[in-house]
Amino acid sequence: MFEQITARVMAVRDDIVTVQLLPDAEGQLYPIRKNEVVYICPARQGVDERPRYLQAEVLRVRQGEADVQVFENTRGVAIGDAVRQSGAMLSVTLGPGLLGQVYDGLQNPLEKIASQEGFFLPRGIQVPGLDTQQHWAFQPRVKVGAEVAAGDCLGDVQEGRFRHQIMVPFDLLGGARVSWIQEGSFTVTTPVVRLQTRAGKELEVTMQQDWPVRIPLSSPLLRSGSSERLYPQQPLLTSIRLIDTFFPVARGGSACIPGPFGAGKTVLQNLISRYSDVDIVVIVACGERAGEVVETITEFPNLPDPKGGSLMDRTVIICNTSSMPVAAREASIYTGITISEYYRQMGYNVLLIADSTSRWAQAMRETSGRLEEIPGEEAFPAYLDSAIRALYERAGVIQNNAGHKGSLTLIGTVSPAGGNFEEPVTQSTLRTVKTFLGLSAERAYKRAYPSVDPLISWSRYLDQMSDWYAKHMGTEWISQVKRMQQLLVAGESVQQMMQVTGEEGVTLDDYITYHRALCLDQVYLQQDAFDPVDVSTPLNRQKTVFTLLQRCLQGEQHFSDKDQVRQYYLKLTGLLKNLNYSREDSPDFNKYLQQIETLLQSEPVTPVSA
Repeated sequence: MFEQITARVMAVRDDIVTVQLLPDAEGQLYPIRKNEVVYICPARQGVDERPRYLQAEVLRVRQGEADVQVFENTRGVAIGDAVRQSGAMLSVTLGPGLLGQVYDGLQNPLEKIASQEGFFLPRGIQVPGLDTQQHWAFQPRVKVGAEVAAGDCLGDVQEGRFRHQIMVPFDLLGGARVSWIQEGSFTVTTPVVRLQTRAGKELEVTMQQDWPVRIPLSSPLLRSGSSERLYPQQPLLTSIRLIDTFFPVARGGSACIPGPFGAGKTVLQNLISRYSDVDIVVIVACGERAGEVVETITEFPNLPDPKGGSLMDRTVIICNTSSMPVAAREASIYTGITISEYYRQMGYNVLLIADSTSRWAQAMRETSGRLEEIPGEEAFPAYLDSAIRALYERAGVIQNNAGHKGSLTLIGTVSPAGGNFEEPVTQSTLRTVKTFLGLSAERAYKRAYPSVDPLISWSRYLDQMSDWYAKHMGTEWISQVKRMQQLLVAGESVQQMMQVTGEEGVTLDDYITYHRALCLDQVYLQQDAFDPVDVSTPLNRQKTVFTLLQRCLQGEQHFSDKDQVRQYYLKLTGLLKNLNYSREDSPDFNKYLQQIETLLQSEPVTPVSA
């Protein structure tokens, strides 16, 4: 940060402050750029408040003036207050020690602040994102004289169960040669490598580096050829039957989960983060109520990880609740996605869950209004669509120079007011993502969880990854899934007809279709998050149950009356549910399988051939 004062406050509008640039010794105004971080020091501060600089980010630059958004409460900021520039853009610190941390939107470690300052977040406080006192055992992976480029691995340290790579600074232009390297236990601020650039400049490398959050970390690496962007080719297995079978999300793809209040978004995202086949999980609680955020923070350290240890051991939480400053809420998603990109560059599979992008968009709307920009639909900024697209486009699969493939899967939850999916944020998101998991308040009211409505949800990845499904699930898998989707649609049509005419107003065949769809819904689409077996269904078991359901629901059946149909499917549904609650290696599993087979062979049913 510059020692001298480079500007002064000339106007204050909530968290938007207009500053007037000052001339330097030569009479020239100090240069300033968009997204640069500046610090405002209020001349009048509270009696019990220590003098602190309020961090702000430049949003707009005009002739001799600049509009900045302050990441704090602007109480006490007045005209004439001093402003100092940092010379750097809004950035996060990347290095070992990120996993298991709970940060605010500006990467301040909340647990450390609570131990030092109490449970209320003080205004203007800034704490390093990484522990500068902790030592890490650095193991070199290159030798003196090696030629390296941006993003190449110089060495690694052990961060929990993960091998954390120490990489060449991502902003290095051209190649460099390793002139010195040391092995041992060091802090993140200790130089461990010295590089000599092609221009002859010496560059010391520590185990941490800063990166601007609004610039995709992969951008310079892709331009320089240090990394390659690949096409997503396999699904992200969540162990949730409804998602993996009907509406898959690609590993390295994007998805959105919109839904009204009480539809089960929080439980669903916790299940996805806990059981998905990924290495690292980053959760951004952006603008959610403090109670929900506290629940996430307190539950995750106590949740057992299916891969061993605690779930928090491989999780980073960025939280900026609705009671925290709006500007920091808008920055929190970028903080989380930059950390995710960092681990992806090492070759890890990362899952980022943003909850919720609606609050993020609302923060942009508030800021845009205070800047007096021309509003778009529902007063959201006119650039809302492009901002959402730019965010989701940072997901993807990357292959680094060492040939390691890493992925970043981005799942954003949307909280439309009143469950209205026609509002701008939801519609802009749907035009961007390739999987839409629409939550239904009606299904949630019926306790049909996960309450994803199969009639409005969709996934473009099902056909896109047809080769993977043909190899692992069989060549007929996709067509079988689509037939089951058609059964759900047909069953819904019969149900709507029955609501008007009653059971007497539909034919026996339609009544059978209705009960088939109902059985599929209750047995396969619904999943008990509190049952130790049903909470997570591996892909091989999904295939077993799905194949069995096809035999049960697609055979030619002959019933004498509707009461017989009802009794038959009631019994079949009960057996299939008990099968879901039984472990595959248990006697109960084989017992229920045998009972289902007996039911299929009984009259008046002629089952379809296996």
